[in-house]
Parts: sequence; structure tokens; C-alpha cells
Amino acid sequence: ILVRRCWGPGLRGSHGGEDGRDTRVRKKPPWRVLFFGTDQFAQETLRALHAARENKEEVLIEKLEVVTVPSPSPKGLPVKQYAVQSQLPVHEWPDVGSGEYDVGVVASFGRLLSETLILKFPYGILNVHPSCLPRWRGPAPIIHTVLHGDLITGVTIMQIRPKRFDVGPILKQETIPVPPKSTATELEALLSRLGANMLISVLKNLPESLKNGKQQPAEGVTQAPKISVGTSCIKWEEQTSEQIFRLYRAIGNIIPLQTLWMENTIKLLDLVEVNNLVLADAKLTRQTLTPGSIIYHKQSKILLVYCKDGWIGVRSVMLKKTLTATDFYNGYLHPWYQKNSQVQPNHCKFKTLRLPTKKKPENKLLLCNRVLSN
Repeated sequence: ILVRRCWGPGLRGSHGGEDGRDTRVRKKPPWRVLFFGTDQFAQETLRALHAARENKEEVLIEKLEVVTVPSPSPKGLPVKQYAVQSQLPVHEWPDVGSGEYDVGVVASFGRLLSETLILKFPYGILNVHPSCLPRWRGPAPIIHTVLHGDLITGVTIMQIRPKRFDVGPILKQETIPVPPKSTATELEALLSRLGANMLISVLKNLPESLKNGKQQPAEGVTQAPKISVGTSCIKWEEQTSEQIFRLYRAIGNIIPLQTLWMENTIKLLDLVEVNNLVLADAKLTRQTLTPGSIIYHKQSKILLVYCKDGWIGVRSVMLKKTLTATDFYNGYLHPWYQKNSQVQPNHCKFKTLRLPTKKKPENKLLLCNRVLSN
């Protein structure tokens, strides 16, 4: 009855059961688990599963194997590194091994799993998704949470359905406030621990959790698509200081924010908020400035850049190499002012970088919760 409830009638297979299943379905732990994952977020989930397998006092997991994706790095992605270190069997996608499992678990895998694969698991495949579904369906939920200034986020344990991402029934969902000014990396660490604990809770009572699963509401659906390099290009005339700082906190550790200076691409590496003492400086208040205008503030040793509604501060940049704000002023800004002594400061400005419409494949970064590799 449980198998039919999970998978629906009419699915026939070669294992003797009406649902295409081995009829000898386990009704309680220990479970045999196949884990799918890639990055740091997924690694925390795998760590919790491995700890549960090693726990001799409460036998929850009998067998644990891992599926990850190939990586150009010799060490592999974080999930593979942890699996090898923990002596867990590892399969590289699309190889999923040939063993028998009770349930699959996915966290930050970034691959659409086929119906044939899903149906190999008597209890289906569970997904640890770092958002309050149906908000932020897609490969980059944490980034979009920070990018859009959400005040509340959370983790959803859901059951995967074929052909579409993040649409299955919700087994467990918990919410937490987004810490003020947190980066995507910081939020990821927080949600990874929450999600790992929630998953273990679901596995302890898996049949009951599946029985009580609830369909996602049709209202409140938002998408969290992958992030491209073009997202990092600051639009000085359009974006407010708050929007630029959110963009920096969301993707700055993955793709540095970019702009154009004197026809050269420049990356802004370290952004800081501008305090009221700096804003009161007469140098800023006595002249008319346009978005993108740059002023070096000697007292605080930062570059001040004017955007749609105010200022942002920049401590370091990358032009040909990494430069502090002072280095950039001494090497580029000050010589420019000397050479063009009669022009207004608003003529020395950053401009929005317009990337070619047709992007090369390597310019796109597929993100699950973070990029699969740096």
C-alpha cells in the first residue's frame, strides 16, 4: 500500500510487483541509501548520513553510497573528497552503481533525474532544498534569497518528481530568519546544518513522513535560475547602493562584481558600506555627481563610487593585478586627474560593462547552491 501511495498505480516492472518494485520493501530502518551531491552544502548532508551510519546506538542507515559529477580538479568536488576520506563507495554520474537501495537522497546535485532512476527506489528520492518551496525553485536558491533581500528563508525536505525540478510533495519544512547582511556563503553554512538535521529526522520515520507529505501550493512560486557572468556587471544608473551590496553578498565570492573604467574591465573585490562621517565630507556634498563617478577618500583609504541613490565603498580592485584603493588612486586616478586637470570629477567614472549578447559556454556558471567548482 505504501509503495502504491508513493508511486501510483499502473507502473509495471520486472521485479514481480504491480508497481515495478521488489515486493520485499523494508518497513523500518536501517535504510540503504544512495546519495547524490556535489558541493559544500551537499557535503554537510553526506556528513550527517555518514554519522548516522556510524552510530551503533541508533541503527538508522545500513548502507551508504555516493554519486557525484566529474570535476576538472584532481581532488574532485567536496562531496567526493569527503566520500573518499570516509571510505564510502563513489560513482561518477551518469554511473549510479548496481546495488539495491531503499531511498535516494539529493542535495545540490544539479542534474535532472529520470523517472526510470527514481522508480528504482522503493521510497523514492528525497531532496534537501535550501528554500521555503515553492519560493526559489531552481539551481541557485540561496543566491537569490540574498540577492532579493529576503528576511525569511529555510529548508524543505521534499520528494523528487520526474521531468521538473523542485515540484514534489513537501515532507518537512522549517523556516529561519536571514541574518542581517549575511553572504550567500554564510547563509549556505547555516542552512546546510539545518537541512542535514531535518533529513535525519525524516529518515527516522520515513514511511510516516511520506504518508503525510503535502503538495506544494500553487501560489508564491518563484524561480532561482543559474547565475551567469553577466549578473556580476554593475548597472550604476539603475541599481541602488542596497542592491549592489546585496549582489556583492550574493555572488561576490564566486564571480567578482565587474565594471568598465577607461575601456578596461575592472573587478571590484572588496565592497564596504560608507559611514555617515564619510558622507558628510564636503568633497562629496559640494558637487554634482553622476552614477559611476569615483572619488578617493584619503582618510578612510577607500574608493567612493556613486550609484543610483548614493555611495558604495571599494577597498580593493583588480585591473591587471589586485590593487588596494590607495594603489588604484596613486597608479591610475591621480595621474588621470593631473593629465585632465580642467575636467570635472564626474568625467572620471565607472561605466556599466556590456557583455556580448551571445555568450560563450564557458562564460556561464551552473550553480546549485554554489558553483560546482571554482
